Amino acid sequence: MEIKAVFFDLDGTLFNSMRSVSNSTRQAIVDLHRNGIYVGIATGRGPAFCLPLMEELSLDFAVVYNGQYIFTPKEVLYEKPMDKKVVRKLIRYAQKNAREISLGTAHGVGGSGLLKFGETRLASMLAGILPSGTSGIARNSFKHVVRRLAPKNNYLKLLREPIYQMMMVATAKETDSIAAEFSELSITRSNSYSIDLIPKDAGKLSGIQWLGEHYGFDIHETVCFGDSDNDLSMLEAAGYGVAMGNASPAIKEVADYVTDGNNQDGIAKALDFYGLVQYIPGKSFVSKDRNFNQVKEFHKKMDGRTQEYPIAYEAEEASHRADFKVEEIVEFLYAASEHNPDVFRLLVDQLHADVDKAVKKVKRKEHPEDKLTGQVDALMDLLYLTYGSLVLSGVDPYEIFQAVHTSNMAKIFPDGKAHFDTETHKILKPKHWERFAPERKIKRELDRQKRVAKKKWPQLDVED
Repeated sequence: MEIKAVFFDLDGTLFNSMRSVSNSTRQAIVDLHRNGIYVGIATGRGPAFCLPLMEELSLDFAVVYNGQYIFTPKEVLYEKPMDKKVVRKLIRYAQKNAREISLGTAHGVGGSGLLKFGETRLASMLAGILPSGTSGIARNSFKHVVRRLAPKNNYLKLLREPIYQMMMVATAKETDSIAAEFSELSITRSNSYSIDLIPKDAGKLSGIQWLGEHYGFDIHETVCFGDSDNDLSMLEAAGYGVAMGNASPAIKEVADYVTDGNNQDGIAKALDFYGLVQYIPGKSFVSKDRNFNQVKEFHKKMDGRTQEYPIAYEAEEASHRADFKVEEIVEFLYAASEHNPDVFRLLVDQLHADVDKAVKKVKRKEHPEDKLTGQVDALMDLLYLTYGSLVLSGVDPYEIFQAVHTSNMAKIFPDGKAHFDTETHKILKPKHWERFAPERKIKRELDRQKRVAKKKWPQLDVED
């Protein structure tokens, strides 16, 4: 069976118990993308929570609010708000029965302070402090403390926006009675203290199926990971449904495969089991810096050289790395000269003078740091200064970096390998690589940024 897309639930699945993503999972996501497989999330959380995570992990799309809202980092693909009559009915029910509720909008979750607090890492830690045998009185006292700290929200104000999902504090025993009261809604649960309420025909599965039609894959060509009851339908329908080791018994019952827990590299191990990635514990790391990971991917493709343990450059290799950087500095000055040879010569002469001045300055300084620390300190200053130059020129580097990365990855030859100049050891460009050259995309993105800036600050008189 060919797998074209992989979906992860968040809490208890993609997230470990510290509400972060393990390095093995980060590496697995990089490898999935390298193998041409879409990667997305399917969660009861909202878009405002998920977007930073999507950008951090380079995820392709997200099914949020249990299928009610679907988007990519660049655009909203699908949205299906709840019927406002049903929403008002549920608010009246909650007020009448003194129940905590929250309303999910495109911009965030509003309503109950208790429910929003329950989504935080602090709440998870406090929940861990209270043992499972703690009496209901103690747990209810904890809730009342939170209620006193959290002000009440104005539901009428929230109702001005589309509502995609509602959340209510309810125990498992209370689920059936609420379901009977709201037969037009589907009730799902991702934790022990609250329920999610969405339209009857909605769910993570329907959201994934909609994405499949949009991107050209079938539900049987997916792998879905989950741990809670709201993951049930997508795990049953997926080509391979994977239950985390920490999943509920009901999820494990329907899963095709039960992997290790979310704190034991369960995702990477399951993907390795199905032959989608190679899991080698402790052999590689993935940074939280997305750009670093993309450059690391580039080096793996080009020459297979990456380093997993911090080491310092020896003198000759350090000279090569400096050579690459100096060439870019000279190109930077050439662009500043506007191709005027006289101005360019003066700028290069000044660069030589600056190098001589820097040599004297470095020689005068004390250097108590070791070789690796000194090199990394200098490289980080270079990186910081580069960002500073972009800041002072008013340029957002995000899309431009992606354009450069795409063009660099296009330097693979038809034989699937990179080719190098025998003398300079620089990467050669395949025939017709010019169509991947980044300059045109950079220019287009800069023009876009200028248009946006002029709309925001029309009073500025800036020449192009």
